[in-house]
Amino acid sequence: MARSRSILRLARRPAWMLLAAAGAAWSAAPSSPSAAQADTARPRAGLDEPRAFDLPPGPLSAALSQVASDAGVLFSVDLRLIGDRRQPGLRGRLTAREALRQLLRDSGLALVQDGAVLTLRPDATPTGSTEHAPPPPVTLPEVRIRSSAGGDDTYRTPSAQQATRTETPLLELPQSVSVLSRDFIRDQAPQSMADLLRYAPGLGAAQGEGNRDTPVFRGTPSTSDFLLDGLRDDVQYYRDVYNIEQVEVLRGPNAMAVGHGAVGGLINRITKQPRWRDEDELTLETGRWRHGRVTLDADHLLAPTLAARLNLMTEDSGGYRDGFHLRRDGVNPVLAWRPAAATLLTVGYEHFQDRRTADRGIPAWQGRPVDVDPARFFGNPDVSTTWIRLNALTAQLDAELQPGLSLQHKFRLADYDKFFQNAFPGSVRPNASTGALEVALVAHNSRMRRQNVFHQTDLTWTRQLAGIEHRFLAGVEIGHQQGDNRRETGYFATTPESTSLWVPLTDSVSRVPLSFRRRATDPDNASEVHVVAAYWQDQLRLSPRWQATVGLRHDRIRVDVDDHQLGQRLRSQDRLWSPRIGLLHQPTAALSIYANYSLGYALRAGDQLNVLSPGTQSLSPERFQNWEGGVKWAPSTGLDLSAALYQLDRQNVAVADPSAPTQALLLVDGQRTRGLELGAAGRVGAGWQVMAAYTLQRSRVRASLSPLAPAGATMPHVPRHNLSIWSRWTLTPQWSAGLGVQARSSQFTSTDDTVRLPGHARLDAALYYAPAPAWRWQLNVENLLDRRYYAFAHSNNNITPGSPLGVRLGLQLKF
Repeated sequence: MARSRSILRLARRPAWMLLAAAGAAWSAAPSSPSAAQADTARPRAGLDEPRAFDLPPGPLSAALSQVASDAGVLFSVDLRLIGDRRQPGLRGRLTAREALRQLLRDSGLALVQDGAVLTLRPDATPTGSTEHAPPPPVTLPEVRIRSSAGGDDTYRTPSAQQATRTETPLLELPQSVSVLSRDFIRDQAPQSMADLLRYAPGLGAAQGEGNRDTPVFRGTPSTSDFLLDGLRDDVQYYRDVYNIEQVEVLRGPNAMAVGHGAVGGLINRITKQPRWRDEDELTLETGRWRHGRVTLDADHLLAPTLAARLNLMTEDSGGYRDGFHLRRDGVNPVLAWRPAAATLLTVGYEHFQDRRTADRGIPAWQGRPVDVDPARFFGNPDVSTTWIRLNALTAQLDAELQPGLSLQHKFRLADYDKFFQNAFPGSVRPNASTGALEVALVAHNSRMRRQNVFHQTDLTWTRQLAGIEHRFLAGVEIGHQQGDNRRETGYFATTPESTSLWVPLTDSVSRVPLSFRRRATDPDNASEVHVVAAYWQDQLRLSPRWQATVGLRHDRIRVDVDDHQLGQRLRSQDRLWSPRIGLLHQPTAALSIYANYSLGYALRAGDQLNVLSPGTQSLSPERFQNWEGGVKWAPSTGLDLSAALYQLDRQNVAVADPSAPTQALLLVDGQRTRGLELGAAGRVGAGWQVMAAYTLQRSRVRASLSPLAPAGATMPHVPRHNLSIWSRWTLTPQWSAGLGVQARSSQFTSTDDTVRLPGHARLDAALYYAPAPAWRWQLNVENLLDRRYYAFAHSNNNITPGSPLGVRLGLQLKF
């Protein structure tokens, strides 16, 4: 109790705070006074003992806290000295003292040891440069930070940015957020975003017609709720992780932070940035089904104020499905320039292309997927293809204008060229003559071009007013999106006007010639979207135990669609107000309890902002309302646990008026999802890392949306239970092993609730061998027991069989 009161007294000093991990580490400290004295008596042993560091770029405060915590030393600091400073990352074998000094390089701060306590002071400044000099260092009363046992890698990331648009510890976020770290991504070596995202609570996946990522957030599928470094990346395609440092997964709508869309959640991919050191890493992969992949990560310090990083990737692989082929390439150079200690300009360019077989899986019969070999292709793999070409230019300016006041401006110009074409299965029926089952094949193609231009400017100001600590955020966003979209229907040569072809279920590949041309119902349009938004947020520390996050955003959005089929121009204009309110209580430094209310809006123009009709252009957007409460606990410095209860309501859904179905629309409350999410990430014990997620949820149609979506129907792609657990154990300094299980209950494939995918459980494994610091072998085994299952679906007759036992071997070389 004496120790608890001491920490609370510290927290009651509004201008002073310990670094974020101090309280969590204290909760794991030994209760014996003699043990505490023994630890305190040996601060230098932890400081001067070499160890391996591998810290990603992020907030300077979090990195300093982690290094001090792992070294088992006492560290106290005035957070006004650090402000919003960031560090470029740290890797190598160093002492803790060397690591702290490298993190502080170019920060204007210097490390000071005062007896058994480390603190910071402003570095020497030029004569006359004292106008904004920070206050002198102050040593706080002793609070011990104890290191935790285990390996150097971690699956835990202590903070996230996109939920509040400020770097905020996960423990202090009043929202359900997961961060998939670089170490976890490396250990998984994922082949797709779906492979990676299954370890985040509240997320599922749909098939995406074999040409795009389609995560399902709390019962709501999406093809556009993706950000890259906080800016929209909302075109439909398959994304890669070759240049990704970490992935933030936000659950629940948050229009205040992102604007329209993201009504069930969003995914923010954070790219690799220069780390101001010289290091290159080459990764080679091979595996079953002719898998071949090479990546290069080159990081170089060009000058004291100039650094560069280059990520390259090329892949040429087959797959477990007959006729499948994948070829993708990416290049992403990034240049960072620091003209002053408090200013950083980063400029990057990415070229990415992905060409693969567009595979829409297998059909269903009598409520279940047809019983065929998982490799069996339906349609024609020779004409089923999808490709994307992406060219993007990004820039980001970070400047600390004065202590506590920072400016950030982001810019992204992206050009997308996307095409897909496929011949795929439709319904199944018995042949009228023989009674043998046959399947209908249908075909179409689509071409989409899009340009995105976005600017975001955020001003963050940390200040104490009336005894309350505030972190103010004010910002503006300006966006312009322009696109063309055209679709054509496939006609089979057997009958000139036939758009379907029936083939025996036992002979499901047809190479009957196909021609493609536009018919009256195929979309052919051009669209233009203008977005102007302003937002404000305040993160308040009301007392040592209470925090609040309040914010408001206003968007003015105009969507113009030139419908070439109808020969008319359609327009929707929306002015959206998006509040966000979160309240958080911390009974202890390692435990937080929160409640949150937020809104999201889905525009009438759809995910890709190119679909309007005379009946919908004047309607207000669909509205998603989210109520959430949860608990977050950090029982030790290396582990985060979380639980959340939520209710997500979809409102303002347009449906045909039963009394005049072709003339009028009604707006109804269309869907409700309720659920429980549990998550764990980080170090459980010595050498034991875990990433785990469990979701219990139910998502139902509240009012009849159509004859195929009656009231009371269960939403598709939403299993009642979904569980993923991955554990990695450090066996020796050279050997590690991983074991994972993924299990879910059954789920429907569409809202008519006629076809159900059976539940399944799958076991994965991995083995890691690092005979030297400069190289590492990695063996990943997917579906270790070779179980048959179904991964996901797009509709009743587009179901993807799960992969049989797959093996990939990788070699990582550092030089």
